[in-house]
Amino acid sequence: MKTFLHHFALLLVCASMAGAAETDPLFRKVLRKQGDDGVKSYRIPGLATSARGTLLAVFDIRHGGSGDLPANIDVGLMRSTDAGETWGPMQTILDYDANEPGSRGNGVGDPAILVDQKTGAIFVAALWSKGARAWNGSGPGMSPEETGQFVIAKSTDDGATWSKPVSIIPQVKDPAWRLCFNGPGNGIQLRDGTLVFPAQFKGADNVPHSCFIASTDRGATWKISPAAIPAKPPTSEAQIAELGDGALLLSMRNEARAGQRAWARWDWKGRVMEGQWSEPWLALPDPTCMASLIRHPKGVLLFSNPGDARKRVAMTIRASADDGKSWSDGKLLDPRLSAYSCMTVLKDSRIGILYECGERDAAAQIEFARFPLEWVLEK
Repeated sequence: MKTFLHHFALLLVCASMAGAAETDPLFRKVLRKQGDDGVKSYRIPGLATSARGTLLAVFDIRHGGSGDLPANIDVGLMRSTDAGETWGPMQTILDYDANEPGSRGNGVGDPAILVDQKTGAIFVAALWSKGARAWNGSGPGMSPEETGQFVIAKSTDDGATWSKPVSIIPQVKDPAWRLCFNGPGNGIQLRDGTLVFPAQFKGADNVPHSCFIASTDRGATWKISPAAIPAKPPTSEAQIAELGDGALLLSMRNEARAGQRAWARWDWKGRVMEGQWSEPWLALPDPTCMASLIRHPKGVLLFSNPGDARKRVAMTIRASADDGKSWSDGKLLDPRLSAYSCMTVLKDSRIGILYECGERDAAAQIEFARFPLEWVLEK
């Protein structure tokens, strides 16, 4: 514990020298709330910083209500060029025809966003459910009529316009699996330029497993990793970070409802897909919810989730100075009901977070908050 605190004392000094301190370190802004633009609900936040420094927020536009796929759901995006102070209008960037017969709304949702900082390209991945082909109802096979589709759209103009989504199911899914798609939130770019999205699949036995997909050719093609935990516990929504030694750390939603997060480490050398998973472990309270994991350029890992083992409440930010071996007690960002979250590092090294929260509903609104690294590290 003393070593951990010593690491953080050093990091505090570095952080305080890095930039101007804010009078109030916490900035907050409601980005979307139920009823905005006539939409019943907004959920599943993703957040990234573009190569130009633009903040890019993605989320589900749930037209008919707060329920998951299958439903009339599209993926929305909002942009900010001033570190989250103001935001442009909502764009709909992934949308399938809800009126197609038998499509059950033809929804697409659960987005994740990834930026290629070397080319400026931006990718958004999501699950397309044509008919009842979502978490429940998806089956073996490869076609949209058989199984949910892992789709990716791309922007080459800082998020202003987007390509039509393309399914990568032929590249990443075993035909026997019942479902394969991204983990919502964001993806990462490794130091060698490799693009990585956290992912998940439900095997032929319908048991879910967390994993990741990676591209070494700028997103032209993708390959999928083995399951992080091939046996128990079952895991699903995940987020991923590159560690100081180049290994990947996967933080996973634990579907055994054990009240703790599941973790595993992917060690590799040479080629990212030629590696192996460590033995998994459980750490940090988690109420079976999606969470966020990022690595700050100063080497600190940051983790956000509802900081309770049973209830979706109290959005909390924790830090690790030793690549996830130990974690701080955490800083309380929001005491209200809260659920999904996604963090990013801004161009000026501050941290932005997009998260679901509300007084009576953990997903009544999507709120943006911004804070300096030292706020997380201070006692």
